[in-house]
Amino acid sequence: MEIVSKVLIGLVALEHIYILYLEMFAWETLGKKTFKGALSPELFTPTKGLAANQGLYNGFLAAGLIWSLCISDPAWSKNVALFFLACVSVAGLFGALYSRGIFFKQALPALISLVCAYMFL
Repeated sequence: MEIVSKVLIGLVALEHIYILYLEMFAWETLGKKTFKGALSPELFTPTKGLAANQGLYNGFLAAGLIWSLCISDPAWSKNVALFFLACVSVAGLFGALYSRGIFFKQALPALISLVCAYMFL
């Protein structure tokens, strides 16, 4: 189960690397497709800087999760993973107040990973 927990942490990290890419580098192309209906098309250009800033924060979350997988001390690795998974969970729950899809795409995977990491790491 330890391996499953680490794989789940890795998947949440990969998701946030994808969000980093989407918000920092593809906001006006892939972002328009991904957030179709959430924002009107004319808002993507003026919000490019805001999206890039959000993407950078998602990159920090991914970096923390990846870092947790590289720490050799089991207790320290677990604590770092729990911290960053909790951050992703809180961000996802907050986002879910505005879009129910964020709960299933961001918060739920992080919450499942958080429970697994807590129990099995």
